[in-house]
Order: sequence, then structure tokens, then C-alpha cells
Amino acid sequence: MTVIGARTLVEGEAEGLVTRWSVALSFWGGFDVASGRVIDRSHPAFGTVVSGRVLVMPSGRGSSSASSVLAEAILRGTAPAAIILAMADPIITVGAIVARRLYGKSCPVLICVPPHFDHLADGDYLRIEARSGGAMIRHAALSQRRD
Repeated sequence: MTVIGARTLVEGEAEGLVTRWSVALSFWGGFDVASGRVIDRSHPAFGTVVSGRVLVMPSGRGSSSASSVLAEAILRGTAPAAIILAMADPIITVGAIVARRLYGKSCPVLICVPPHFDHLADGDYLRIEARSGGAMIRHAALSQRRD
């Protein structure tokens, strides 16, 4: 298991399998809060359920309304367990902050820069501790996992 440092945008703890995309997603119009499924037909992950997964993508995309969609998904329990980005995204960050403050539910949001970001692969298992002073990602690559 490897420990990776990251920058915390939204505090919390989470763990789960990685779902990694090379394309950003807009939660507004691209994500169904009832099912946790990607509904953007133009997105390569169309039809994928991300509930409870650690979503790794370069950035967010889209309308400021995506914040409210993410907050509602966190409230309903259909959101990703955590979101790791390569660059800060204020829309995703606001949605996770709102859910934490209004509903007391957490979806940590982190920034993990290359080369560490590049090593997070689909199917890896991560444990995340995101605090105001920074974040630790405990990373077990798919080849290291013992189920």
C-alpha cells in the first residue's frame, strides 16, 4: 500500500474502488441523483453507476447548477464516496460543502497532482482522510489488492 499526499478542498473520510475517467462530467444534466448513474449520452461512462465509488477525473464540467445536483446526490446517498481531481473545481467543491453544512453528510473532494494523479487507476482501492491541513490517500493498486 502506498500513501499519497493531496490537497483538501472538502474535508471528510471515505474509501472505495476507483472509477477513473479522462473526461470531466457535469453533474447537472449528466448525472441521475436517484440512481447514481451517468446519464450524459455523450460521456464515455454513460450508464455507469458511481455511487459509493471514488471518482477520479481531471476536473468538473458545466453549469453552476451542478453544485445543487451533487449536494442532493450526497444527501440521497447516490453520490461518489469521494472525488479526486487534477485541478480545483469550484462547482464540485461548493456542492460538497453545501451537503456537509446543510445535511451533515460528507463527500471529500481532493486535488491530487501528477505524477500521483496519473497512478490512480480504475479498480484501485483507496482510503481517504481529508483534513484542513491536507489529505492522505492510502492507495492499493489493483495488482496489490487482496479481496
